[in-house]
Amino acid sequence: MKGQLRLLSGRRLASPKGEITRPTTARIREAVMNIVRESINNSNWLDLFSGSGIMSCEAIQNGASNVVAVENNKKIYNICFSNISLIANATERKILFKAINSDVNKFLITGYKQLYIGDSNFEALEKKRFDYIYIDPPYTKKYYYSVLENLLLGDWVTKESLVICEFSIEEGITIPSNWVIKDKKTYGKTGLLFLNPTLA
Repeated sequence: MKGQLRLLSGRRLASPKGEITRPTTARIREAVMNIVRESINNSNWLDLFSGSGIMSCEAIQNGASNVVAVENNKKIYNICFSNISLIANATERKILFKAINSDVNKFLITGYKQLYIGDSNFEALEKKRFDYIYIDPPYTKKYYYSVLENLLLGDWVTKESLVICEFSIEEGITIPSNWVIKDKKTYGKTGLLFLNPTLA
């Protein structure tokens, strides 16, 4: 039987077994939602290394209307899809969502327009880019630099996009020069880095 996660609202979600994933703690989720709460309504949210999908679910419950979650592990992807479907379908607002089983960097390199091909629901968004991107890879894998580069190469962001990186204080984080640090928060051993792209 799968373990259980709880959203800040108290709603239960399925959780992957074992130590394959490291779910974002309630403390971090609450901090992120408090920071974005005033502008998250009707926003587009991209969840990279989504795991169980718990951040996407929090985003939906706090007002995001278009959510895309990307997870490479097939079994965890299935749980992610199930969790997001549960929350999206229980929401009175119309929610557009996709859960995608893919390597994050391979997905990003294809470019954001690929999301809209053949999907009439997503085409209605007029090929909008993402307001928020949450990046939460395995801390020791050092994915941040390549993911941030590929967000720009794939044209996923605008000047107003806010990228939120969850990282280990012990492991640290390295970012490309074409990103500006807007804010940095520390919660015990976990850090949050808030970034904007430097676009012409």
